[in-house]
Amino acid sequence: MVEEQLSLSGVEEVTPEVKAPKIEKRTVKERRQQVLTVLTHMLHSERGMERMTTARLAKEVGVSEAALYRYFPSKTKMFEALIENIEHNLLSRINTSIRNETNTMNRVHDILQMILDFARKNPGLTRILTGHALMFEDAQLQARVAQFFDRLEMQFVNILQMRKLREGKGFAVDVRIIAAHLVTLCEGQFMRYVRTNFRSTSNQSFEQQWRFIEPLFA
Repeated sequence: MVEEQLSLSGVEEVTPEVKAPKIEKRTVKERRQQVLTVLTHMLHSERGMERMTTARLAKEVGVSEAALYRYFPSKTKMFEALIENIEHNLLSRINTSIRNETNTMNRVHDILQMILDFARKNPGLTRILTGHALMFEDAQLQARVAQFFDRLEMQFVNILQMRKLREGKGFAVDVRIIAAHLVTLCEGQFMRYVRTNFRSTSNQSFEQQWRFIEPLFA
């Protein structure tokens, strides 16, 4: 018996319906965070020292410049948001360190190390703190960075002043001078990181630098 073969001629072939991929919808908050993440990545990259334009940023985010301004009214506001993130991140870590460590010398040591590690691991954000990423931006951003360092200095002043109450010991030098020196150390190291393009060298070791600070707590 010869098996009858069915011919497909004249029969319309039915193509399975292909559904278009769904475009993920994001909230304004999520889009704002995406913009900041991309901006940070661009500052972190080899071209991080170049002038940042909204055209470059919009291209990297994958939106038009007009769409970019729906999430931030200006580039200045984008940088302000990054500075606020840096400030919140570092000051939160400082408060955690204060809760976890009661000895003043150890507190200062751990906080300095944390700040310098943060800067070394986040080139893009460090370029903001040194002002290199803000050279072509609104002058108010430089003032905002200065405000961050003022708050950092006040944190050190408070920590140093608490030593008298906690440990019954003061300092031979005014705590405000010590606090200013600690912040100057941070700023100087930030500049060094940027100048050396964040290449790690033996003379950048924090523990070696700490030896000059430790005698203050004797």
